[in-house]
Amino acid sequence: MFAVIQTGGKQYKVQPGEVVEVELLPFAPDETVDLDQVLLVATDTETFVGAPLIAGAVVKATVDYQGRGKKIIVFKYKSKKRYRRKTGHRQNYTYLRIDDVLVNGSSVVPQTAEA
Repeated sequence: MFAVIQTGGKQYKVQPGEVVEVELLPFAPDETVDLDQVLLVATDTETFVGAPLIAGAVVKATVDYQGRGKKIIVFKYKSKKRYRRKTGHRQNYTYLRIDDVLVNGSSVVPQTAEA
């Protein structure tokens, strides 16, 4: 069972229980986030496809922590002109723990049977 969500201009395939690295969101750690831009939800038996979004679908997530990515080096130069510029950049990220996928208010996560 998985869902495809859109946040920060990018699309992510998510499943309940996994941690996803997304662009920085203005939420504190341990805060609950409702991601309502859901493009697709697929279970073992049925698939919901949005046009472009699924009305009433929400992915509930919890902010795990905020972090920064690895530094990338930006180096510009012009040959034979002694022009060199070296700068670095670190992108800010939010790490989300996916809790549940809801379609029209009901969870589509299969319940585990207790033996």
